[in-house]
Amino acid sequence: MVYVPNTDKDRAKMLAVIGVESVDDLFYDVPKELRYPQIELPEPVSEMEVLRELQEMSESNVDLLHTPSFLGAGAYYHFIPSVVDTIISRSEFYTAYTPYQPEVSQGTLQAIFEYQTMICMLTGMDVANASHYDGGTATAEAVIMAVAVGKGKRRRIVVSPRLHPEYVQVVRTYVQGMDIQVVGDENPHASLEDIAGLIDSNTAGVIVQVPDFFGTIEDYGTLQALADKAHQAGALFIVVAYPISLGLLKPPAEYGADIVLGEGQSLGNPLSFGGPYLGFFACKEEYVRRMAGRLVGQTVDTQGRRGFVLTLSTREQHIRREKATSNICTNQGLNALAAAVYMSALGKQGLRKVAELCYHKAHYAARRIAEIPGYRLLSDKPFFNEFVVRCPKPAADINRYLYEEWGIVGGFEVAKVCPGLEDSLMFAVTEMNTRDEIDALVEALREVASNG
Repeated sequence: MVYVPNTDKDRAKMLAVIGVESVDDLFYDVPKELRYPQIELPEPVSEMEVLRELQEMSESNVDLLHTPSFLGAGAYYHFIPSVVDTIISRSEFYTAYTPYQPEVSQGTLQAIFEYQTMICMLTGMDVANASHYDGGTATAEAVIMAVAVGKGKRRRIVVSPRLHPEYVQVVRTYVQGMDIQVVGDENPHASLEDIAGLIDSNTAGVIVQVPDFFGTIEDYGTLQALADKAHQAGALFIVVAYPISLGLLKPPAEYGADIVLGEGQSLGNPLSFGGPYLGFFACKEEYVRRMAGRLVGQTVDTQGRRGFVLTLSTREQHIRREKATSNICTNQGLNALAAAVYMSALGKQGLRKVAELCYHKAHYAARRIAEIPGYRLLSDKPFFNEFVVRCPKPAADINRYLYEEWGIVGGFEVAKVCPGLEDSLMFAVTEMNTRDEIDALVEALREVASNG
């Protein structure tokens, strides 16, 4: 049955108001020969045949359930307990929208509240929002927040040269036209001591990544010293963190962080060809009114029963319009819910176990690779689950060999972000990589080196 919402009489009235005689007149800008093109479609087929063809097409995709992968660089393949998909697929969560009316949104509000609470526990910070599009946009929001905290008088942001390069690009995109200067990423070989020298009285924020983009864990004393210098200059110290690593590493709050953020994909969200992901964001309580994103608080109703509401709504664009500090549309609600279910399912000890598996498996892989003639680790600094290897052949050639001959997705080609390192690969290892897969990678690397 065809559903026609407007009668001929309705359409005639609307066309008269617009000032045209027919619907065709609405498309006069489109050349006549292009308005109704003849499309040569194949003969119709059954649903069964369509599904069979789509299934055959999908088989050409690389599937990490069948293909070992050592590619990371910001997106990681972790185990996702079945309960995550079960919960987020429930209709009351799957179709939920902004919970403006707490009396009919308690489930969604509590889920967000629990997510915020666990992010605070993970990072050591006072408050967390829910949430941002991804780690890059969360970083950009931290920059804008740092400038706002400085009342707009400070217009300089110092970034670590080993901050994820895509995050730096997003920051630069955000601050176009805002008279904000971003410095520090020009020299990829600069140390944290070097970027400390860039901090001045005009600096609003200093951003570091722990572990950094290349997987390295900087000395906590060095990080604390950088935080102290930022604070002495009146700037905020901002840490971009890999959440799984926080199951093992010191929370950023313990070495001076004012804002902690990062990509939350690894918390129960699949790789999914690059998205959708979520950016988690937490800060000290004193800066909460400058924090963008949705914020849920716990309260009691008129009968003293616990309840949840959107709080500090004077930050929101539906209240203050152009004066708002928060864009309420940036919350990746379903992804944040997945993260909350994931953290709840694993618990404190479970998350630590995942982090330990990533750490020990990565170090086993690094040790085995470094034993192969022609390969060496780029750095001898501590790392979590990613490390860079100098190879005896161009990284692109090695990756091609790994996939074509061994069916292995290799590491990230470092030269894509750091010219001059065309022989370097950055390998990521998670709990999903078995010992057999790591041994196969080692054997494949040994073979490609010996092939001349």
